[in-house]
Parts: sequence; structure tokens; C-alpha cells
Amino acid sequence: MSAPDQRPLGVAVLGCGSVGSQVVRLLAEQADDLAARVGAPVELRGVAVRRLEAAREVEVPADLLTTDATGLVARDDVDLVVEVIGGIEPARSLILGALESGASVVTANKALLAEDGPTLFEAAERAGRDLYYEAAVAGAIPILRPLRESLAGDRVTRVLGIVNGTTNFVLDKMDTSGAGFAEALEEAQALGYAEADPTADVEGFDAAAKAAILASLAFHSRVTASDVHREGISEVTAADVASAADMGAVVKLLAICELRRGPDGEEAVSVRVHPAMIPRSHPLASVREAYNAVFVESEAAGQLMFYGPGAGGAPTASAVLGDLVTVARNRLAATRGAGESAYADRPVLPMGETLTRYHVAIDVEDRAGVLASVALAFAEHGVSIQTVRQEGRGADAQLVVVSHRATDAQLRATVDHLSTMDTVREVTSVMRVEGESEQ
Repeated sequence: MSAPDQRPLGVAVLGCGSVGSQVVRLLAEQADDLAARVGAPVELRGVAVRRLEAAREVEVPADLLTTDATGLVARDDVDLVVEVIGGIEPARSLILGALESGASVVTANKALLAEDGPTLFEAAERAGRDLYYEAAVAGAIPILRPLRESLAGDRVTRVLGIVNGTTNFVLDKMDTSGAGFAEALEEAQALGYAEADPTADVEGFDAAAKAAILASLAFHSRVTASDVHREGISEVTAADVASAADMGAVVKLLAICELRRGPDGEEAVSVRVHPAMIPRSHPLASVREAYNAVFVESEAAGQLMFYGPGAGGAPTASAVLGDLVTVARNRLAATRGAGESAYADRPVLPMGETLTRYHVAIDVEDRAGVLASVALAFAEHGVSIQTVRQEGRGADAQLVVVSHRATDAQLRATVDHLSTMDTVREVTSVMRVEGESEQ
């Protein structure tokens, strides 16, 4: 097949790291197919890099490399800009410059979208150009387009996802091998699943940015990373994972986006990232190693699950190229795709008003009346107990309580109360329980 007789569309790629290099490779290797799918040739005009002499995964012709990213996006022969630099600046300025110069933009920049997405969307609207970002969440998994387009006629009520491969690998190893957090993280680093500085992953920053993007799309409201309650996995212990196994559950770092009723009865958005126990029967429990999965619930379609590699150069580049084909087609048709949809403008609930269930491990004195006093503490703060069991005797006595649904504020007040009791040595673990219907 040959493309119609159209002038080539020029592409500028900003960044040539793991993802950018694979984008460059695919543009070259699939040039004929891309031209047929788009309706015109797609030609690489330049690749902006920080250092011309740096080693790269693919060979890029020297005449295409430049350190002048600002000049590249302003060129008259650049119609499409791919931003895979990451971070806030200079990515934001370069995207805004590209849009102002008349180029459509494809980005994988979750941090920028979660912090200042509205600025970018408004700039795209003014310019009459596309801003696509499928690769910003869950790598190759097509999740943003279904939320934005396929489910546009439905009402999404919940998005529950494993959106960070590093943390899923670590927790999976803790579950399958009994390893502690440090040991499992060290293995992840040795295999290249975790960075030398894993803070963004293990403390939940990466997942929180993705949760903000998912919630914004699903609920047609502006949600930023600062709106997302965030907890990482660095405090998850082997004992927590073993306790989950005793309950027939696994521990996962979840991004949870939900429609809820606020105190005034109006609909609001709840967005949080934290480790949680989910039953092994839940579809997300079977997501192993560094894979990602997103579970979507909507009123008409019901339950949907999207699964696949959530990171890596080639998988993420696949999502980038999918967006590139779409914006290129729109460019030829002199149209643009759906922009930001924030018409609902729902508020974000504070974490204290979020409802869920809890697993609480409490080191206690092994004597008569302790269970009753602990149960009373839960009752005083409106937290109903679903199950309770005692583990160990004497100095090793521990109560493990699983609650019914309660607000985070109620649970925190309960834990504070327990910590002041003479019969309680320590509240050793508090973990949320998700993915089960109320018993």
C-alpha cells in the first residue's frame, strides 16, 4: 500500500532516552506502514538531546541530533512534536512553544500533566491543535483512550489500578518468596526494574501522578497530583504480607479513583494511592512482577480490566506511536480530537472522609479484658469490627482486627486512642482492605 500524494508530516522528538530512542527506531522501521495508516509520509525532522556525544540505544544520524530543542519545535517543517523528556521544565515550555508554533503534541509526561495539565490543555485549545498522552499512564496499556473516548457515553464510577511496575515487582517477590522489603527492592534494582534512587516509585509519587490523570479523565474534573492522598510501600513488612496471605489476600500498591458523596450529599471525587490487601480472587491479585493492570467500573459497561506491560522503552513507544498516528490523521483532516473534559468540576474529598475497610495489628498485654477494651475503643469512634483474632501468647500476644467500612478519620482516631491504652504495647500495622464487598 502506498500513501496518497500528500506532503510529508514532519516529526520532532524531544529526548532520546529509553522511550525516545525506541520512538526513533519505530519511526524508521515502520515508515511505510505509518504512511499508509496516516495517509501521508511521516518524516523525522530532528531529535533534541542534552548531549550530542552520549551513547544511545539506537543509531541516530548526526544531522538529526540537536541540543536546540526550542529552535526545533519552532521550525516551519515540524507538524508533530513528541515529548519524552519528562519532568516539569523545560518540558512545559517546549510543549507550549510547540503548540504556539502550530504543531500537535504527543507526550508521555505524567508528572507535568498531573501538576499543570490545564495550562497545556488550554494552550492546545487556543492553538486548535491536539495534545495526546496515552503513554503517560501504564505504558503500552490502552487505558486513557477508552476512558476519554470508548466510555464517553457511559458513567465511570471507579478506577482501581496497579500502575507502577517497580512496586508491584517488590510486593510480588515479598508475597512469593517471603522476602523483606529491602531484599525485594535490591532484587528489583539488580534486574533493572527499579532505579538506583527508587523514591518516586516506592513512595508512591509516580502512581499518584497517574492516579490524578485517571481521575481527571474518568470523572470529568480537574485533579492534580497534590489532590491525591499518597502512601508508599517502604513501611510494608514481611509480617503484613504474611498476614494478608492468612486472609487469602495479597498486598498491592493501588491507585484508587472513586465517585463518592461528600458531607453535603453532592458528588465528589476520592483519589488515593496506598498499599492495600485485596483478595486473591480479585483480578488485580494475579498481576505479577512488573506488570500493570487497571480495573474500571461503569454503570452500563460494568467491570472492565486492562492489563499489560506498564513501562519499558518499546511498550511505551508503542503508545506514543499510536497517539502519533491519530494526531497525524487529524492534522491531515484539518480537525482535532477531544480536548480536556472538566465540565463536572467535582470537588476532591479529603482523605479523612474516604470510606474503606482496615486491617489493624495490635501488640497487647495477654490478660483478661484486653479484647473487650480494644473492641470498645473501636466502637467509641464508630468503627465496626468484622473479624478479630489473637495470635501468639504472653509477650508475643497480638490482636488482628479487620473492620467494616469506616472513614479514614474514624480509623485514625481509633489508632490514636489505642496507642494511649495501658493494655496496648504498640499498633504495629494499619493497612486498608480493598476489592471485597461488605460482609
